[in-house]
Amino acid sequence: MSQTKNKTRLIVGCGMLSAAAIALQYLEFPLAFIIPSFIKFDFSDLPALVGAFAYGPIAGIVIALVKNLIHMAVSQSGYIGELSNFILCAVFSGVAGIIYKKYNTRKGAFWAGVIGAVCMAAISFPTNKFIVYPFYYNFMPKEAVLASYQAIMPFLKSMDEALLVSNVPFTLIKGLASVAISMLIYKPLSPILHGKN
Repeated sequence: MSQTKNKTRLIVGCGMLSAAAIALQYLEFPLAFIIPSFIKFDFSDLPALVGAFAYGPIAGIVIALVKNLIHMAVSQSGYIGELSNFILCAVFSGVAGIIYKKYNTRKGAFWAGVIGAVCMAAISFPTNKFIVYPFYYNFMPKEAVLASYQAIMPFLKSMDEALLVSNVPFTLIKGLASVAISMLIYKPLSPILHGKN
């Protein structure tokens, strides 16, 4: 009976967090001082991180998958944006969830999130270089994409530089913002997610 209850709680909890992630994915805005405005900032990774803390790394990855499968219905990127978002969010929540499982304290959650964010930022470089941008070059010349970065940072000489100087820090900021918010909301949410309220 207890096992059934736990399974139900897990499904309901992941469902609620997936719904929150989907809603947050639509509340996006540009950070034009660091990255071209066609790349938007959102907090949709936050529910996946909370899910990874509450239920484990697999739950975080499932939430990342669900939010992107649903978002594919309105995709304007030929599903490449969703694929990239899934990979990054899965790395972020998966790594954080694995570490938090071993170090199950507030300090452990903080460092798990930070390490997850650093891993997500690191994986964003090859993901963008080999998957996302080669697809976009079919619709917009590489030179035009680079020019949109150079409008913000004129010193950039190549797309590799642009990804390292702009996309990697952007992804790190995005991850760390989710970590900061999770530190504020996880403790109050934890009893609800674990059915203790």
